[in-house]
Amino acid sequence: MVNKQRLYWTLQIGGWILYAILQIVFFTIFSGAINSKRIVFFLLEALLCLLLTHLLRYLLVSRFRWMKLPLPALIPRVLLTVVIMALLAYALQPLAFIISGREYNPELTLNPSQIIYGWSSFTIFFFLWSVFYFAYYFVEQYNKSLKYETSRIEIELQNLKSQLNPHFIFNALNSIRALVDENPKKSKQAINHLSNILRNSLAVDRIGLTKFDDELKIVKDYLSLETIRFEERLKTEFDIHPDSKDFLVPPLMIQTLVENGIKHGIAKLTEGGIVEVKTFVEQNKLHVQIRNSGQYHEYHVNGIKRKGGLGLKNTAQRLKLLYGENASFKIENENDTFVLTEIIIPHSHESPDRR
Repeated sequence: MVNKQRLYWTLQIGGWILYAILQIVFFTIFSGAINSKRIVFFLLEALLCLLLTHLLRYLLVSRFRWMKLPLPALIPRVLLTVVIMALLAYALQPLAFIISGREYNPELTLNPSQIIYGWSSFTIFFFLWSVFYFAYYFVEQYNKSLKYETSRIEIELQNLKSQLNPHFIFNALNSIRALVDENPKKSKQAINHLSNILRNSLAVDRIGLTKFDDELKIVKDYLSLETIRFEERLKTEFDIHPDSKDFLVPPLMIQTLVENGIKHGIAKLTEGGIVEVKTFVEQNKLHVQIRNSGQYHEYHVNGIKRKGGLGLKNTAQRLKLLYGENASFKIENENDTFVLTEIIIPHSHESPDRR
């Protein structure tokens, strides 16, 4: 980690030494020669500027804490301070003349045109210093806020996943329990499917995104498990675009939406129904559509209108945290007999092996 204090002094000393060197170079170019006294003078002037800008930083950060003010209040204070510092630098400049041994002419120093020229020069340099310092300070603050926001999002995602896994396992075990007494052979097959699902879900539990193909395996295992339970009442169809494999998706998200369609659609229909999973790629975004027989209804809890349970709420939150406004989620009645659930996910370059 970079030591901020060391970085500050490195830039501060290096910057004002560069200022002195440029003064020496330009004077030599335009005058044709330079003596040791003038070199010492330029170095002393750079030291004076260093001390005054350090004082400016002290006033900004420590003494008055102006950096915490909003910009409309901060800018006029800084500009006024820069002007005062420039006048102070010009007033102290004779010390550099005296210490360096250069001839000092008080009348020239007090000449109005010389005062305006010297004050303007210092004002420009101190203003540029302020701009660079502000840029560094605000970029650093922005990076801090990004790190904080990233940490917050990671914590929220972990909380959402910790809610999702027990919810899924509970529903799967309920499905198997219903089979144990009436069809032990099928219950064993169901346990095998559940084992596959858990193996895959544990492998991706530690990461933010997983390969689409891995998520599709979980979906197919889950539907196989549910087909054993519902028998001929559940039919499944897949229409998967070949480019889908190039995308990364949030783990267990598609499975959760399929599960929602079965729980709130197929399971409530005496004759059962169909679940269709379809994907296509458009404008570098993956569209995942899940159609299931049934109707999507609002329901009320303690007088409050709600749409969807934990799975749907979880899906919307995860998409927002992972992609912001670049992803979307919707669920609606496509017609009188089918519900359409769709998520749209942008292409991500994040590695699925990220920890």
